[in-house]
Amino acid sequence: QVQLAESGGGFVQAGGSLRLSCAASGRTFSSRQMGWFRQAPGKEREFVAAITWSSGNTYYADSVKGRFTISRDNAKNTVYLQMNSLKSEDTAVYYCAIASAYPGPYDYWGQGTQVTVSS
Repeated sequence: QVQLAESGGGFVQAGGSLRLSCAASGRTFSSRQMGWFRQAPGKEREFVAAITWSSGNTYYADSVKGRFTISRDNAKNTVYLQMNSLKSEDTAVYYCAIASAYPGPYDYWGQGTQVTVSS
């Protein structure tokens, strides 16, 4: 099993920044991808960003390109999401997830952390 622990959410004014962290524990998978998703009230969960662990390749939703940066710390088995120039529409619960057998589906999910951006 894999456990994911997110942290770093909070309340910030528009234009501000936050950094989310997601620490993975338990089993590790060499061919994995870790990603961030978000779900706003009344909306479907959507993809935000992802990083393939072995190659370091990164992927972003168009809505966050140029503002958000995903990165990883191999030694800490942790993935980060640096969020800059936040907008009110970024308000959501942010979830960390692992695709343990990438390019397979995301099969482990964290509990989520709330990000609220005031305009």
